[in-house]
Amino acid sequence: MSPSAQTGTITTHVPARLDRLPWSRFHRRVVIGLGGVWILDGLEVTMVGNVSSRLTEKGSGIALNAAQIGVAAAFYIAGACLGALFFGHLTDRFGRRNLFILTLAVYLIATVATAFAFAPWYFFIARFFTGSGIGGEYAAINSAIDELIPARVRGRVDLIINGTYWLGSAAGAAGALVLLDTSNFPANIGWRLAFGIGAIFGIFVLLVRRNVPESPRWLFIHGRDREAERIVGEIEGDVRRETGQPLPEPQGSPLKIRQRQSISFQEIARVAFTLYPRRAVLGLALFIGQAFLYNGVTFNLGTLLSGFYGVPSGKVPLFFIVWALSNFAGPLLLGRMFDTVGRKPMISLTYIGSAVVAVVLAVLFVTQAGGVWTFIVVLAVAFFLASAGASAAYLTVSEIFPMETRALAIAFFYAVGTAIGGITGPLLFGQLISSGQRGQVVWSFLIGAVVMAVAGLIELWLGVAAEQRPLEELALPLTVADAEREEEAAGAPDQRGEDASGAIH
Repeated sequence: MSPSAQTGTITTHVPARLDRLPWSRFHRRVVIGLGGVWILDGLEVTMVGNVSSRLTEKGSGIALNAAQIGVAAAFYIAGACLGALFFGHLTDRFGRRNLFILTLAVYLIATVATAFAFAPWYFFIARFFTGSGIGGEYAAINSAIDELIPARVRGRVDLIINGTYWLGSAAGAAGALVLLDTSNFPANIGWRLAFGIGAIFGIFVLLVRRNVPESPRWLFIHGRDREAERIVGEIEGDVRRETGQPLPEPQGSPLKIRQRQSISFQEIARVAFTLYPRRAVLGLALFIGQAFLYNGVTFNLGTLLSGFYGVPSGKVPLFFIVWALSNFAGPLLLGRMFDTVGRKPMISLTYIGSAVVAVVLAVLFVTQAGGVWTFIVVLAVAFFLASAGASAAYLTVSEIFPMETRALAIAFFYAVGTAIGGITGPLLFGQLISSGQRGQVVWSFLIGAVVMAVAGLIELWLGVAAEQRPLEELALPLTVADAEREEEAAGAPDQRGEDASGAIH
């Protein structure tokens, strides 16, 4: 890091003061204001899955086939990957709050543009920019959530917030039942209104989000320690008034920080991939596994149900609702166990367990046993487990890298993992569904199962026991003066690095 970027050295108790706070209205406001984006993402992704059958029908106003639905999904994911990288770097440089406002605005404009699609190329471009806004949200929001939520409940809160994606999914499916009913709206209008739902909800989230402060952890790193102290003081005052009780003393030693106005991309990359190579492998495995299975199924479930089970396009959303609610139930019911049983056993269980159920699903699909409702029930069981694991992928990457790299680390692993799994999944599913042969489509489920199982095994090997531990204990900030002095000491181990088990020294 350039010495010219240094603004001063401070000692701070801000992280410990935030972690010792009892649950309060402030934390609920954070959950609503920041967690709302996953409802938006659920609306977006599921909306395409719900309307996909309608978009392939005559009279829809846009001529798409099943393969082009997969292409549209790939454009959305590509936009999300590039948006995550671009906005993720800006989030670490300019702050969490600035970027979670900007990225939401990008999403709003692009989703409104999608409603006016008139040709495949226009639809693809609109989906790309919608995805870029959502991808930027992933980095800005996950980093802000983990820096504002107390360590003792960080796991369950993060999983539930990420799981609210599926509430949006269920809401989008329910709305599509009405909007795709041609007795209510013409075939070329209903699906356009469906995209408008996301924009309306996004405006509500934007209004709530304006009351969420900048991360005090980010502020004190970037030379704005007085503002960080003021924000934490205001939060503490609100909590004391709400509870009527004095706050406990902060635990642990204060951090000695060398502040920086900016931190170079090269320094961030060096830390993420030189000091923490095992954690890098872990992050990639978790994201690739969940991205392939999730995006492959989500973007193509509508065409799969219509093409192989004869479900009318107007009835597809009913099956989506059942599936989506099972996905929300996973993080909701299992989330607490990620803080009590532990990250490593629970992440491994959810990944490997969903892989086993996906194999059962493949057998049911290829043998046509039980019909469409049996297929949906088994699919729901697989994703009850997979959804908790997928949410934990974001939590894991957010926790195990230094604060200065947090947003970009989320962005990088999301982007690379999703580029590999999230683009190939929809394209593969779309192409195999177009074949019209169950024996071809079944390979998508089996490949998804293998990828998830491998990710679960890698978690068993490289996973980090992050439950109920302060973020600064899991990975010291790059600007901690004591850590820098120890790194410079001859022969001294770098306490920011990892040993053979991936644990911090």
